[in-house]
Amino acid sequence: MSSRGCSGGSSCSGGDGGSVSLATLMRRENSIEKMEKPDVLHGYANHCKKGEDFTFLKPECQRVHGNCVSTFSVFGIFDGHNGSAAAIYAKENLLNNILRAIPSNLDRDKWLAVLPRALVAGFVKTDKDFQDKAQTSGTTVTFVIIDGWVVTVASVGDSRCILESEGSLYILSADHRLDVNVEEVERVTASGGEVGRLHVAGGAEIGPLRCWPGGLCLSRSIGDMDVGEFIVPIPHVKQVKLSTTGGRLIICSDGVWDALSFESVLRCCRGLPADAAAKQIVKDAVQFKGLRDDTTCIVVDILPFEKTSPPIVPPKKQGKGVFKNMFRKKSSESSSHQSDEDYAEQDIVEELFEDGSAVLAQRLDLDYPICTIFGHFACAVCQVDIKPGEGISVHAGSSKSGSVCPWDGPLLCSSCQAKKEAMEGKIPSKDSSRKKVGGE
Repeated sequence: MSSRGCSGGSSCSGGDGGSVSLATLMRRENSIEKMEKPDVLHGYANHCKKGEDFTFLKPECQRVHGNCVSTFSVFGIFDGHNGSAAAIYAKENLLNNILRAIPSNLDRDKWLAVLPRALVAGFVKTDKDFQDKAQTSGTTVTFVIIDGWVVTVASVGDSRCILESEGSLYILSADHRLDVNVEEVERVTASGGEVGRLHVAGGAEIGPLRCWPGGLCLSRSIGDMDVGEFIVPIPHVKQVKLSTTGGRLIICSDGVWDALSFESVLRCCRGLPADAAAKQIVKDAVQFKGLRDDTTCIVVDILPFEKTSPPIVPPKKQGKGVFKNMFRKKSSESSSHQSDEDYAEQDIVEELFEDGSAVLAQRLDLDYPICTIFGHFACAVCQVDIKPGEGISVHAGSSKSGSVCPWDGPLLCSSCQAKKEAMEGKIPSKDSSRKKVGGE
């Protein structure tokens, strides 16, 4: 009996009697690839008052793993204060510092898993390097990395990022204004800062809560060396996975959020393409409150392949002043490889990671799932090589230090260890005696 192979568009029979043509298999493979790689479309708008808002727009960055090259997208807003130097420096250096903290030749799943830790290292290194230049300006940062359907947001300050997916609103960044964050007020005062309002004649207090010296309204930023190291650059990080229906990200400086609520922003741009949406948001913010501050907006649509605009979905009813900030958390037992059926419920956004702690040791902890892939004798923040015996455990001086050997990682170089202790109020901050008028 002779055997014949299949060719061209002919069908091959399986053991169960079914047949699948080569063309069908190729269409399936192409369809799966399109599902895994959404279209990322963005728009940007800005009205300038002080010239201290800067943006980072890089829709295609390359990642190399073995012989494979894949892409991811990066968007960021840097809202400077007391000058533009910190915002410009962070825009030019932050991404490189983050990527240097990620080991080479990781596959995509591991790359995404180490990204939250690398974001912390990158933010702290950028802040430390900028302060070494002895310039006193500062900046908020909201930094967004999109890889497939996974969105990772790192933020310090009050530039915010929200997500709308299937009519639901998700808050992906933190607000580090002292006025709205009691935990941050307690942390700053415990680290040696003083928090209060401006005093005027007669002893009356006016305006928002500020940190003294300096008068900054924020508890976290990059720069601000003249305020104090208790204004930390350690970002809040949230990582989520969208369903294959996609969603819309809106990233804005406080020039927008001081004028418009989250719901107002979503409502005014619903149904518009990304570029027109960003322009409409900025226009509405300026019309409502006037051009009192730089007003900047980035809109990013994450869409199923070949869709050119997000679907118009009526917003879901929510209680007054209450936003959907709950996600389906990823089970610790679940694999990082999920089947399509796991996301059959289209309006669910899955939370993969969230941490807003300002404690560097916690953010670089040994309990991190794949910490063993990091170089043991390299500083966990600045990535410089450390000679055996010279590294300092990130847990040194903490309550955990008694149960950790001195050579147990993650390790810090002496310079980054000094930075860590200054942020915790254990050693004096640089230029902590200097004061400036006003603030962010």
